[in-house]
Amino acid sequence: MKFYRLAYILLCFFLISSCKTEHYSAKIEEKRIAIDSDIQQDTSITNFIQPYKEHINSVLDSALAYNPSNLSTSDGDLNTAIGNLMADIVLEQANPVFRQRTGHNIDAVLLNYGGIRSTLNKGKVTARSAYALMPFENEIVVAQLTGAKMKEMLQYLEDAGTAHPVSGIKIKMNDNYKIVEATIDGKPIDTSKTYFVATSDYLQQGGDNMAFFNNPEKLYNVDYKLRNAIIDYFRKVDTIEAKVDNRFIRIKDL
Repeated sequence: MKFYRLAYILLCFFLISSCKTEHYSAKIEEKRIAIDSDIQQDTSITNFIQPYKEHINSVLDSALAYNPSNLSTSDGDLNTAIGNLMADIVLEQANPVFRQRTGHNIDAVLLNYGGIRSTLNKGKVTARSAYALMPFENEIVVAQLTGAKMKEMLQYLEDAGTAHPVSGIKIKMNDNYKIVEATIDGKPIDTSKTYFVATSDYLQQGGDNMAFFNNPEKLYNVDYKLRNAIIDYFRKVDTIEAKVDNRFIRIKDL
């Protein structure tokens, strides 16, 4: 037994001593290559992608509807025509899907003012218009909120004093941006009830500091991108109808 142990030790010593440590070195060089007009175009690549480029541009630039006036986020105090349009689209396009899946209707919609990334110019409305309005991959979700969470939402809107797009809810503020009335379906918000509020997944996850969307009673995925809802709406209407109205207003001398 001692012989085998000794042989094992000698073998290990031989293997260790026979190993050679090799050192490698690498030299790294850098060179700045300017991406400018001096770079020669590879015509084979250009010719390959040209048909696809033409097809995509054709799809994006085909007329879907007509917009009779320029719409921007600066055309109102607490509600704008373009914001109202966006919120109404979510309600109109998502509610049938939500109702079919759950048996409930969406009570209200809340989006964010900063989420509207473009104006909607007078004239032809295209899929490219929708991509400009909503360049993000945001999904429509419906959060079931308690009446207490709804009060938090109203407090958020008070503090913001901003034209966050809403639909299905009517809000009146005084000169100091304090809410004096908030109703859904003509009735004051009831703290003993729950409400189904549609929004984007970005906002539901706390985007734009909308923390009241966190931990809802239940969260429903509609499997509908906000941008796709806009495109589908454009496809089904002939002329865009959008205006500033009384859904979210400030009343003086209250």
